[in-house]
Amino acid sequence: MADYLASIYGTERDKVNCSFYFKIGSCRHGDRCSRKHIKPTFSPTILIRNVYKNPAIDPHCTLTPQQLQDHFDVFYEDWYRELAMKGGPLEEMHVCDNVGEHLVGNVYVRFRNEADAARIVDELNSRYYAGWPLYAELCPVTDFREACCRQHELGECNRGGFCNFMHLRHPTAALRLELHDAQKAMILARGPLEGLGSGGRSSRRVPDDRRPDDRPARGSTSDLPLGEPPRSSSDRYDDRRREGYSSSRSSGRYDR
Repeated sequence: MADYLASIYGTERDKVNCSFYFKIGSCRHGDRCSRKHIKPTFSPTILIRNVYKNPAIDPHCTLTPQQLQDHFDVFYEDWYRELAMKGGPLEEMHVCDNVGEHLVGNVYVRFRNEADAARIVDELNSRYYAGWPLYAELCPVTDFREACCRQHELGECNRGGFCNFMHLRHPTAALRLELHDAQKAMILARGPLEGLGSGGRSSRRVPDDRRPDDRPARGSTSDLPLGEPPRSSSDRYDDRRREGYSSSRSSGRYDR
C-alpha cells in the first residue's frame, strides 16, 4: 500500500493531494481547494506571485509587439540580475504569460542549491518592486516540463491565457544568452566557493562597492534611487544594452 501511495503522489489519481499544486505550485482554487497543498520546507525553486504587470492585459494598451517585448526584456533582466547577484547561481527562470488569477505575472526561479532559495525567499518578502510588495515562497516544482502547457508550445492551446498550465513568456534570445554568459563570468570572478550555498560564501567579505544600500522603511512606494528622475522602460533598456551586466550597478526598480 505504501508503495502504491508513493507512486500516485501528486498525480491525478491522488485523491488527497492537489496534483496542480504539486506540478505548478499554484492552484486556481487556492485555499478553497478540496485537496491538500503540501508546501515544501526546502526546495531549490521559489515562486514570486503576480509580480510581472503585463501591459497587454490592459484593454486600452496601445503598445506595439516590439514595445511589449522590450518592456518584458527590461523586467526579465531586472530580476535575473538581482537574483543572480543576491541569491546565487540560477539554473532557470520562467515568467508566466497566463491571465488566470493564480498564475498571472508569476515568476519561477530554480537556484543551484536549496540554501540560496530559502535565503532569497526571506529577503524578497521584506522588499518591494515597482512600488508593490513582493510575495515569495518555496515551490514544489523542479521539472518545468510537466508544468508547461504542451499545446501552447505547439500553438494549439484553445484555452488561451486562462489555461491552468504555464504559458511562458520568453526574453529575446540575445538577452538570454547575454545573461547566461554574464552569470558564468560572475561565478568565475567570485572564485571556487561559488555554488556551495550561502554557507559556503558566508566567510567571503563583500566589497564595500557591492553592498546593498539601506532599504527605505516598509510602506515606501519609491522605486528609484534618490535624485534620479523617473525614466521610461525603453530608456532603462537602452542604458543596459550599452552598459552591460555589471554587478556594481544596482537595479533601479527595487526598493531596498
